[in-house]
Amino acid sequence: MRDPRSVYPEIGEEAFHDLTRTFYAGVANDPLLRPLYPEEDLEGARQRLTSFLIQFFGGPPTYSMERGHPRLRMRHLPFRIDGAARDAWVTHMRTGLDRLDLAADVRETMDRYFEDAATFLINTDRAAHPLGVVRAEELRHG
Repeated sequence: MRDPRSVYPEIGEEAFHDLTRTFYAGVANDPLLRPLYPEEDLEGARQRLTSFLIQFFGGPPTYSMERGHPRLRMRHLPFRIDGAARDAWVTHMRTGLDRLDLAADVRETMDRYFEDAATFLINTDRAAHPLGVVRAEELRHG
């Protein structure tokens, strides 16, 4: 598998915009994932994800300059993420990857990252909180 930081120089910025546009089009209509995004308009989330992915895959560090360290676990703690949410997220990301013309090793590198990152963010069992959103008082009181 190649170094993830070599992906951006090969595929360029527009590929990441295309990827996240397709991804969020899927999220917008997904009954499992859509409630995890509190904003009515997903454009802000799309821009943040695009900026993060560009940075992670070797592009400019705009995400960190604007938002600080990514702290993925911390930023996702308010949302209950289980295996089903993880699988749905990965499915929409793969749909976006399918629309890009990627070399096999680039695709493998991106697939691996998305699978691993999504698994890392699992933090609950869906049965514990069916809507997937944790209220602030639940975070304080366990």
